[in-house]
Amino acid sequence: MKVVYSENFRTVYSSDPASAPGRMEAIVRELRGFEFVEPEPAREEEILLVHSPSHLQRVKALPSVYPVALLAAGGAVKASELAMEGEPSFALIRPPGHHAGPSSFWGFCYFNNLAISLRRLLRSGRIRRAVVVDFDLHYGDGTAAIFSGSREVSYHHAEGRREDILEGVASFLEREDYELVAVSAGFDNHQEDWGGTLSTQDYEEMGRMVKEWSLRKCGGRRYGVLEGGYNLSVLGRNVRAFLEGFG
Repeated sequence: MKVVYSENFRTVYSSDPASAPGRMEAIVRELRGFEFVEPEPAREEEILLVHSPSHLQRVKALPSVYPVALLAAGGAVKASELAMEGEPSFALIRPPGHHAGPSSFWGFCYFNNLAISLRRLLRSGRIRRAVVVDFDLHYGDGTAAIFSGSREVSYHHAEGRREDILEGVASFLEREDYELVAVSAGFDNHQEDWGGTLSTQDYEEMGRMVKEWSLRKCGGRRYGVLEGGYNLSVLGRNVRAFLEGFG
């Protein structure tokens, strides 16, 4: 189990909660014992697999955001490559990405990191079918828009009561066919975060479910990327719980 991370993700690139000082540090402190690997920034041609040229130019015009946004997309790419090599991985990155659509960004997101990493594998022919599990509190409208109507990627947003979330993830992973599982891992639906629903143990259980179904269906190929999660007193613990189940 590898964690893709760069010290550059500590950069406070904006005033939004995803960029809050101490957010990365709170997670890194809890992940002692995991192997960390460095990403490279994504290339512009990789961004353009998902986003329009005008979208790229709008983000490029944000000088404090653009370099770290490219690095975040590159972190997701690195995690996807590790997964294809048989190494479960987690991209500990920011800015998050699941609200970024083909030509729009909002909700603390600029580039859709996960979608870029998946589209890259699909276009190269290395996979033909993938699924996305998104357990962030908020619906990943950008990811859903990017893959709308696609036969290559099915997107599932885990929502509702605690039981609905857990049962929904298990049911989705059971019924779909796929060669890779990608997880938009947001932790803002924790009992002590914005959503107030899931326990720390629930994140471990979701990680375990993804691991078990990926082993049954696609040789264990799986990776996750960080999305939301804003209560720094519990965020690191929740990420660790997920990775303990996931790895």
